[in-house]
Amino acid sequence: MRWSLKLGKIAGTELYLHWTFLILLGVVFFNGLDKGTGIPAAAQQVLFVVALFTCIVLHEFGHAFAARRYGIETRDITLLPIGGVARLERMPREPRHELWVALAGPLVNVVIAAALYVILVVASIGRFAPILSISGFLTTLLWLNVFLVAFNLLPAFPMDGGRVLRAMLARRLEYVRATRIAARIGQGMAVLFIIAGFVALQRGNPMLMLIGVFIFIGARNEAHIVEIGRNIEPAAPERPFSRTDSPARG
Repeated sequence: MRWSLKLGKIAGTELYLHWTFLILLGVVFFNGLDKGTGIPAAAQQVLFVVALFTCIVLHEFGHAFAARRYGIETRDITLLPIGGVARLERMPREPRHELWVALAGPLVNVVIAAALYVILVVASIGRFAPILSISGFLTTLLWLNVFLVAFNLLPAFPMDGGRVLRAMLARRLEYVRATRIAARIGQGMAVLFIIAGFVALQRGNPMLMLIGVFIFIGARNEAHIVEIGRNIEPAAPERPFSRTDSPARG
């Protein structure tokens, strides 16, 4: 992705940080200073954002490793202020495969939340002071991972829940029609996000609006790609749809 900083390569997949993410960190830091909490507290808020996005990176690698199981490589993963985007070489056309690739990301967050819960319980029983001193930090991170699972499983195509919906529909319907239905539902939910974000904007939180716009455009683009794939496959079988780029959201 353009305007991104390459962080490295993990298990054959390149990891990028979009420059706008640095703006997010700056906003979080200066917002903490503006509240008068001091530099240490502001730095802790930045550290929390980094920890949260580390969970999002692991979420995206969950998709990547599941896709690799079905012979699909992930070109790169890019971190944006609104989340992460994994660019798969293609999306599975087999509904069962797409179902598992879509569910792999949220399942990673379930594992992270469960691990944090165990750590907090063990620390509480054993009275481990170092861990107990950051129990609030870990508890908030735990609940945000639970939120990520719930949010990503909303049927807002092309988010994970929307891909699960398409996979379920594709078991009974033609693939293009299943995509069209999932895309329309996703765009409907995107409009709801935009409306909710507009209301939240009064409190200085435009994030839902940005997510809504991203989902609306993503649903439209992917439905268009699938339509093109259907149109060219009969005439040019040597150029299968499987080579088309498709973003997979976290």
